[in-house]
Amino acid sequence: MVEVKKHRSSAARRLALATAIFVMTSAYSGSFAATEHWNDASTSADSSWEQWKTDWENIKDDYENVSLTPGSNASELNFAWYSHRTEVPKVRVSKTRNGLKNAKAFDGTQEETTVAYSAALQEENKDGTSYRSNKVTVTGLKENTTYYYQVYQNGKWQTAEKYRSGDTDEYSVIYVADPQIGASKGQTSSEDEVMADAKDGSSTLAARNDSYNWDVILQDAAEQHSDLSFMISAGDQVNYSNYEYEYAGFLNPSVLSSLPVATTIGNHDSGARNYTWHFNNPNSIDVTQDSEGALTAGHTNAGSDYYFTYGDVLYIVIDTNNYNCATHENVIRKAVEENQNAKWRIVTFHQDIYGSGKDHSDSDGMVLRTQLTPIMDKYDIDVVLQGHDHTYSRTYQLTSDGKDHKVITDTKSEEFQSENLCYNLASTEADGDTVINPEGTVYFEQNSATGSKFYELIANQQDYIAERSQTWTPTYSIINVSDTELSVTTYDASTGDKLEGSAEYTIVKDTFDIVGAAVSGIKDKTYTGKAQTQNITVKLDGKTLTKGKDYTVTYKNNTRVGTATVVIKGIGNYKGTITKTFKIRLAAPSSVTVKAGKASVSVKWSKVAGAEGYKIYAATKSNGTYKLVKTVTSSKTLSASVKNLKKGTRYFKVRAYSKVNGKVVYGTFSSVKKVTIK
Repeated sequence: MVEVKKHRSSAARRLALATAIFVMTSAYSGSFAATEHWNDASTSADSSWEQWKTDWENIKDDYENVSLTPGSNASELNFAWYSHRTEVPKVRVSKTRNGLKNAKAFDGTQEETTVAYSAALQEENKDGTSYRSNKVTVTGLKENTTYYYQVYQNGKWQTAEKYRSGDTDEYSVIYVADPQIGASKGQTSSEDEVMADAKDGSSTLAARNDSYNWDVILQDAAEQHSDLSFMISAGDQVNYSNYEYEYAGFLNPSVLSSLPVATTIGNHDSGARNYTWHFNNPNSIDVTQDSEGALTAGHTNAGSDYYFTYGDVLYIVIDTNNYNCATHENVIRKAVEENQNAKWRIVTFHQDIYGSGKDHSDSDGMVLRTQLTPIMDKYDIDVVLQGHDHTYSRTYQLTSDGKDHKVITDTKSEEFQSENLCYNLASTEADGDTVINPEGTVYFEQNSATGSKFYELIANQQDYIAERSQTWTPTYSIINVSDTELSVTTYDASTGDKLEGSAEYTIVKDTFDIVGAAVSGIKDKTYTGKAQTQNITVKLDGKTLTKGKDYTVTYKNNTRVGTATVVIKGIGNYKGTITKTFKIRLAAPSSVTVKAGKASVSVKWSKVAGAEGYKIYAATKSNGTYKLVKTVTSSKTLSASVKNLKKGTRYFKVRAYSKVNGKVVYGTFSSVKKVTIK
């Protein structure tokens, strides 16, 4: 839930934004990809812009903003911030503001960065020359609960902030892309200022412009949608990966003190470690400790992939600046295997493998299409959230065509376009904007969240695109999640209305009870000392269900001799639980030999794993009635003599036994051995 600290009326902010976004500058510089359309903050219709210009002088030098990121699940919350003092980072949390002094403090880790002190901090003559990056994870949070938190920074507890955890059954998420603070560089404002950002901070006009718009848009969105649980940003938070004043502008909005952000590494973020120093992403691997492992190989300077859950949704965020899709599949597989009960699966990445922007959707944006499309299919990804192309679009439901395709990174080669025809349409216009239990994945492309720059739509709309729009206005989408429905509604940030050319898109997952399903493949097993599993087939109404997608399988007591239990639990579109049992038996003794003596026989056999003893049986006919003639009570004894036998033909067989919960459990009989006693 978002805590909005109002600075001015929503109506005034929207009027300012609506005035700004339609500016077209005649002195447009012609920088690559951007158009003459941009969001000029200087055309703001109220006095807030003048105040912002004054405030910016302090904002741009404050590199120590705290960022909130979703934890690995809804009971956790991750924090990250810069400081200029070596210390143990801490966060303390309480349900009341007055309770903070006695609240439990969560400790974290600190890392030295290469980020030099801001000009303002250098003037204060602080000890040292570079910032420290601090990260803390708070655990044990309950849903629908108001908390207060404080960060221990530079030797003191900072001002308490309010945070309210959301509901995990039904909740909302805001999805943005490409705020790209500083990307308005090269444009000329209505005040006749040329937007520019210099690395040394001597000019920060572009960042000042875009940060103002970012602040306005987030405040408006948070007021209109006050039940947000967190935000997803599909990459390019900043324009230059190591310009700290751009990060200062991105992290400045007061809304972000109560709204966690799951950021994505965009191409503009990927060049430096500043990104990973600013954000404490859950389940991420420290690439400085494991640079070329299965989950990090090919990583960029900014870090690698990560994932988290919130309620019944698994969120996976991958860095598609890394062209090693084996790494991405390894992360996705790990996330799915660890969260098999997740009903929805959403993947976010920056480059639009299915978009409709002029600059990237048919070139570098879709370089990974041939590799990622079958991965989305394989792991049953419901929704993909993209950025990069500064336009809005939504696809139909798409699946892989199941064919082998070459991986081509040369976007100008003759085969590039033909090889990327690697998809099938699993829905069409006739299916409408609500689909029920659909096949495939829907891909969204989000426009710039600040309007720092806009791109044109590609001339010919691709066949996979269901809808697209370029209104030259910032946009965002609200994702509403429940047990059976996931809907995405896209808004024009300048008006707060639904975006022109877009419709609310809803995926419905009907739930079927598997209790009446037919289960086959369960057989008794032989004891080996290891956990025993089954090759199970589950069919419901003639349809074979898929393990991991439709149901999970767990076992109880499946190692020791006795009765094991199989628990089949419906997931995804299926609910209910089926319980089956099977026996784990001792193996039959092998290498059995029987040697006749005087009125006796000597019986030998091989050891049976798990046995506590053995029993020997005899009969006068091979198919006759066998009677117990000898009990061996030691598992180490592998031979025995049976005495006082009359002359004639006898048949012998052996079986092992053990005790389970005080009861004797027998193994399988050995083969029958014939002997003649003389």
